[in-house]
Amino acid sequence: MKRYIIIYIVTLFSLVSCRTDDYIVYMEDEDTGVKTEQTEVLGMYVLCEGNMGSNKCTLDYLDLSSQDGTIHYLRNIYAERNPNEVKELGDVGNDAQIYGSRLWLVVNCSNKVEVLRASDAVKIGKVDIPNCRNVAFHKGYAYVTSYVGPVNVSQDAPLGQVYKIDTLTLKTVATITVGYQPEEMAVIDDKLYVANSGGYRAPDYDRTVSVINLNTFTEERKIDVAVNLHRSRADRYGQLWVTSRGDYYGSSSTISWLFPNADGQMQKIGTIEVPVSDLCIVGDSLYFYGSQWSEETKETHLYNGIINVRTHQVVCNSLSNAAELAKIRQPYGIIVHPTRRDFYLMDAKNFVSSGELLHFKADGSFDYKVRTGDIPAHAVFLTKRVK
Repeated sequence: MKRYIIIYIVTLFSLVSCRTDDYIVYMEDEDTGVKTEQTEVLGMYVLCEGNMGSNKCTLDYLDLSSQDGTIHYLRNIYAERNPNEVKELGDVGNDAQIYGSRLWLVVNCSNKVEVLRASDAVKIGKVDIPNCRNVAFHKGYAYVTSYVGPVNVSQDAPLGQVYKIDTLTLKTVATITVGYQPEEMAVIDDKLYVANSGGYRAPDYDRTVSVINLNTFTEERKIDVAVNLHRSRADRYGQLWVTSRGDYYGSSSTISWLFPNADGQMQKIGTIEVPVSDLCIVGDSLYFYGSQWSEETKETHLYNGIINVRTHQVVCNSLSNAAELAKIRQPYGIIVHPTRRDFYLMDAKNFVSSGELLHFKADGSFDYKVRTGDIPAHAVFLTKRVK
């Protein structure tokens, strides 16, 4: 009997050892050596997508208010702060937003939205949503776009939906059908504007923005904008900015702006012929980067700059003259400090290994860069009022 007990204990310790060695990836702390500056921003969460099917979505944190006075970059904090989550974050991180005191992470192919404490990234709960894409908030509710069907390019791909979730209980209270493969959303005056892509139905892309009345949670109408819509952002003038990824052949990537007419109905006003893959609006400035495939040259061309949202003009054709900007292989995300105007660019590199986060000062000069998880793509600032 003693012999069997000893064998059992040895086996148990072996299993525990295997769990520790094979599955737990510990957080890495990189000291940039750059001095911190006291602002309302305490730090920034960076959600790294991880290549589809690799189950490598990770959460990083840029600590801008560390106790030792220098900026630290913490890689893969989720696993260490949530040790009981066996599969960690899952497959393909698609959006990261903070609402109230909670951090919301949309994990696309794992069909879930993870909800964490914003102060320390400890898990509170999750919401199961099939093929979820992006999240927006309004008056105590979260709205999440869903492709509904599985990851499958097909003319039979179903219409998408928007899920309405109570942010306190994390319960889904309603759903509504919108266009095909809906992406980002923006809220203006109790209306939710949903960019429909139709990406699974190529070459028959969707080209509409669904207008949802949030008081009745009904779709009022659809606005024709452009093929394969992606980003949907509001500015301080009540304008809606919507990007089109084009069809990758004849129709190029563009950004359009919409504004209400005399009857209060949002309508497309104009289009700027510049590729915009991601953007961040601060004041009158719309910071953007873009990449576009050229069928003619068989190359991907990169773009970046600033659009004045009041005049609708491109006022800057390059965010920086620094050599480091030209070294970025695949820009995949951008975020701008809300008051200082310094900005961060995320480089996905080769999509299957570590990316980089690059910091530039407000004047465009390069400051520092750090290694991230695979495909850094989404970032959100943690501010003092949130913590």
